[in-house]
Amino acid sequence: MSTFTELLKSRRSANKFKTDVAISQQELDELFSLVKFAPSAFNLQHAHYLAVTDEMLKEQVYEAAFKQYKVLTSAAAIVVLGDMEAYRNIGPINEGLLTLGIIDQCEFDETVSSVTAMYEDGGERFKRDEAIRNASLSAMLFMLIAKDKGWDTCPMIGFDPDQLRQALCIPERYVPAMLITLGKEDNSKQRPRGYRKPNGEFVIYDRY
Repeated sequence: MSTFTELLKSRRSANKFKTDVAISQQELDELFSLVKFAPSAFNLQHAHYLAVTDEMLKEQVYEAAFKQYKVLTSAAAIVVLGDMEAYRNIGPINEGLLTLGIIDQCEFDETVSSVTAMYEDGGERFKRDEAIRNASLSAMLFMLIAKDKGWDTCPMIGFDPDQLRQALCIPERYVPAMLITLGKEDNSKQRPRGYRKPNGEFVIYDRY
């Protein structure tokens, strides 16, 4: 069994954390320096992270998350945001390739034009879907990186996005895709892993 397979199988959603554990900004920065390698459509890097470690602010996240205890016991509450205006950065993101001569001006202009048109023609629904889709890809990688560094996590969708937005002053362009609590799991009452479907229950080849 490879190291990655072991990591994959050891990652679980932690519902309770040890309360005497803190995480430094330096440790969080180490995680974020790796999560930037997550894939994203057109390399737009839609995912943004808001890491809450301040206890007073975490209390507000706890309230917005319907008072789920794991928020209070976590070392950090990580809000994963998707940028609905990420497509506006298509030019700056590709300028380095243009400067290095990897793409020419014609290809650069075509990329900027086509990506901008795709998002603007797709409308608000498409922008929102793309923001959440790409932020979710990044979030999964974040949880694996955290586990590799000895941290446990739990992805959460149980929160009031408007209350969270107000508490943390989140700009309108960002949609809260999920909340991830992070810490060291208190596994004194850990449940067995839940049922996992065999391939035959969720994999179809070629067509239905």
